[in-house]
Amino acid sequence: MAKTSILIVEELTQAVMTALEQAYETHRYWEAPDKDMLLSAISDRVRGIATTGHAGASESLIQALPNLEIISCYGVGVDAVDLPAAARAGVIVTNTPDVLTDDVANLAVGFVLAVSRDLVQGDAHARSGAWERDGNMHLTRSIRGKKAGIVGLGRIGMDIAKKLEIFELEIHWHGPRAKPGAPYPYHPDLTEMAAAVDYLLVACPGGAATRHIVNGAVLAALGPEGSLINISRGSCVDEAALVAAVETGTIGWAGLDVFEDEPRIPEALKQSDRVTLQPHAGSATVETRAAMGALVVENLALHFAGKPVRTPVT
Repeated sequence: MAKTSILIVEELTQAVMTALEQAYETHRYWEAPDKDMLLSAISDRVRGIATTGHAGASESLIQALPNLEIISCYGVGVDAVDLPAAARAGVIVTNTPDVLTDDVANLAVGFVLAVSRDLVQGDAHARSGAWERDGNMHLTRSIRGKKAGIVGLGRIGMDIAKKLEIFELEIHWHGPRAKPGAPYPYHPDLTEMAAAVDYLLVACPGGAATRHIVNGAVLAALGPEGSLINISRGSCVDEAALVAAVETGTIGWAGLDVFEDEPRIPEALKQSDRVTLQPHAGSATVETRAAMGALVVENLALHFAGKPVRTPVT
């Protein structure tokens, strides 16, 4: 029996690639020198797509595959997948939620600790010999009793909140609508919440609805003693406004895992000793990436076996 044909949009981990290549006839979209020619040659055969949250699946790609049944996305964010186009085509979309919640939330907490205690600067002070030469570093800031405002109280946002409570921070949150039963004060106005908190943590989905939700006005409200933490999507923050806020001292500190034009990062952010950076590494642990990959493979296998997928988005 011929293997089911799937298109792999962007390279996945070796374990996932091996599992997919063993189970399916695979086509490597990212390697094709002429992608339109590849699609023309395989369009009638392809029944599934394996992709990443970054690469997604565009409307044109979905339309080019008339027998497409499922898009299995490696990542929780599916803003790069054209969900309306998938729905019109009757295509199931899956993602990998829950398995990455813990590690992404942990990185957010790590950023709070890093920017408050100047961990990167402290490492440099000790490593460079400045401690021996110049004496002790400047004093840093305690987080106990401070206020954290979380943008988006979904799985990751809630896990961040619970973990920050351990450090005795007061939790506030903002989202498109209040959630009955949410245990923290809700702020319908993001600018108002930013003015009320010490740490603003962005944990909402990407996409058009949240593009530049953190803008210049929000950053001004956060103020020179405030810190911005972003572990969601670079599009959620107006990066030009953030650069200006960092350069002028409009905000005090930032911890950033995501950027608008990844992997390119504005030089002003790289040069600032008040900005802590990570290379979009929220879920980048051995354990979490293995679990994400297994879920990508499982969703495809379940669908082609005629069973309900484990983590449907649509």
